[in-house]
Amino acid sequence: MASPALLTRQGSRTRAASARRLPAPLLWAAPPVLALAVVFLYPLALVVRESLAPGAYAEVLASPSFRDALVTTVWLAAAATAGCLVLGFALALVIAFVPFPGARAVARFIDVFLSFPSFLITLALLFVYGTAGVANGLWTDATGAATGPFRFLTTPWGVLLAEITYFTPFVMRPLLAAFSQLETAQLEAASSLGARPLRIVRRVILPEALPALAAGGSLVLVMCLNEFGIVLFTGAKGVTTLPMLVYGKAILESDYAAACVVAVVNVVISVGLYAVYRVVSRRAGA
Repeated sequence: MASPALLTRQGSRTRAASARRLPAPLLWAAPPVLALAVVFLYPLALVVRESLAPGAYAEVLASPSFRDALVTTVWLAAAATAGCLVLGFALALVIAFVPFPGARAVARFIDVFLSFPSFLITLALLFVYGTAGVANGLWTDATGAATGPFRFLTTPWGVLLAEITYFTPFVMRPLLAAFSQLETAQLEAASSLGARPLRIVRRVILPEALPALAAGGSLVLVMCLNEFGIVLFTGAKGVTTLPMLVYGKAILESDYAAACVVAVVNVVISVGLYAVYRVVSRRAGA
């Protein structure tokens, strides 16, 4: 049996060895923390400092342009999220529960679609519905008119269509994952009891899909609030969102203090909604 003195010496050596090993994790963590500070935290701190110019917040928050941009950003994001939820749920239902050739390929394409840049979808819509697009071209060829009737892409409705088109797969992805875990025995039992398809969807499928819908909808809402490329590439001059207001203040007007104020407000809103998204995602397991 070891003596108390020996045990004391062994404990001292163990603590000393632990103390010598302690700096190693700190050394490994220092490079990424330093890189994060230089690339992200330092520029963010500069933006916050610039926004603290005397009277900058009072002037920007009281301006009609900021209020209009805030209202436009919120209603576009909310409407696009609602459209993505409805369309994404319907398409995910078809892909998951209606057997047709190529269903698995379509589901895989959804994953690939998530990597597409947003401006690519906007350009595709411009080729179809733009002033010189396919739809207007077919109309002028058929009727002999000088111009076609499709001019909505430069309006808020065009921006809304582009955002719904681009962000719907972000709702479909968690829905397809949730549907893949749904027990088919529940659907068969409901069907054998005489339940109609709409009743099965409402009473069996929808309750299981609610967490995935909440997670996907929260993510889409956050991304729509920060969307810049779609609004820019549609050429909707009358649509000014918070990101577009930052661009206008900084690049077109060289009013950097006002641009930083709008940017800080946008970041605060986005971070708050992202925190909600993380909570919903953890509860949904998505």
